Amino acid sequence: MKKYDVVVIGAGPGGMTAALYAARANLSVAMLDRGVYGGQMNNTDDIENYPGFTSIKGPELSEKMYQSAINSGVEFVYGDVQQITLDSEQVKHIKTDSDELIANAVIIATGATHRKLGVPGEDKFAGKGVSYCAVCDGAFFRNKDVAVVGGGDSAISEGLYLANVTKNVNVIHHRDKLRAQQVLQDRAFNNQKMDFTWNSNVKEIVGDDTYVTGVKVQRNGHDETIPTSGVFIYIGNVPNSKMFANLNITDEQGWILTNDEMETSVPGIFAIGDVRKKKLRQITTAVGDGGIAGQNAYEYLEQLG
Repeated sequence: MKKYDVVVIGAGPGGMTAALYAARANLSVAMLDRGVYGGQMNNTDDIENYPGFTSIKGPELSEKMYQSAINSGVEFVYGDVQQITLDSEQVKHIKTDSDELIANAVIIATGATHRKLGVPGEDKFAGKGVSYCAVCDGAFFRNKDVAVVGGGDSAISEGLYLANVTKNVNVIHHRDKLRAQQVLQDRAFNNQKMDFTWNSNVKEIVGDDTYVTGVKVQRNGHDETIPTSGVFIYIGNVPNSKMFANLNITDEQGWILTNDEMETSVPGIFAIGDVRKKKLRQITTAVGDGGIAGQNAYEYLEQLG
């Protein structure tokens, strides 16, 4: 078991920022993640709303943030967190699938994962036409028709990306208007390769023995099947917080509750980014959360003496 002043769980934009701030305060910091650093930024093609860049690739921004943290003395550790237990208010044990770390302060930055539709065929055709990442899988559908389920920023942004590599994109939405920001809506409506199926609920994803062939929707009380080779699903997120259930720091949906200082109800445990209950989940807001938590972790440790 190795002991640190601060352990940051999650290496997305919020986690990397929190680790940077804590390390610059001369604290020993481990940044723990079960995968590659960058989180969902690695699945984003063009980021156009991050200050300082007209446009930047998600993986490129991830690399820049990571190098800033590492250059400041942050140690990157691979591991899948199973649970946090408390010896006392001051000592936190972070158990992973392969090790255990000890820290006086913990910053949770585990983010969220894509919500599933929960309809027949979704799991059956996962990786066989069903995807939650256009940047990852869009190239497999070059010159083919695909469907995007959802109407928010992620759905329309990824739909626009798919329009560049596929034959046609059909956006299926359960309402009669989009929720995405207006600039994205304008681009989508002006794109000749994007169509819209309104007031439609997906009932099933259908296919042959190996691959997706269509989406069955209910529209105006009638069922119909829309032919498609791929289904990209963007209907919201689920917080990655089950491993912290014993701490009683979440609401009924699993979002971690904090105050404006990123403090949870457990002293010395902070939460930031997409796993936190908040209205706007963006790279910029995660970075802001991370700066606050990193500084407040330092102040918390200073109070301990």
